[in-house]
Amino acid sequence: PLVSDLKVALEAALTEISSKSALAKAIKYSLGHWVGLTAFLDDGRIEVDSNTVERTMRPIALGRRNSLFAGSCGGAESWAILASLLQTARLNGLDPYTWLNDVLERVVSGEVKSHELDQLLAWKWKAQREGPNLAAAA
Repeated sequence: PLVSDLKVALEAALTEISSKSALAKAIKYSLGHWVGLTAFLDDGRIEVDSNTVERTMRPIALGRRNSLFAGSCGGAESWAILASLLQTARLNGLDPYTWLNDVLERVVSGEVKSHELDQLLAWKWKAQREGPNLAAAA
């Protein structure tokens, strides 16, 4: 009920302030993203805050200065892709070096074909590794 009341109050505030004001822009932004902003109310798996996301982005933000020396736009793009892949591995509880080393070896050796590359995504790679261990434990 409080969130519903907040939405009503925001909509009412829009009628009372200048549509060109910074506050009106902020309210319009919030109302335009209302479904996403309130999704946590319907799904308990969604965190109320974004601290987890912010913590995962901090190393990337801290490394942003290093990207200034990537040498080119293409180099910076490659760096960003690699940083994203390594962070995804970490988020899936993997050692990024172990995961990336295995993935690169399998790609270079031809063990994994181009249409099978999605099997090397961190979460699928982890499931493949844990599959035999889970079966042995049962």
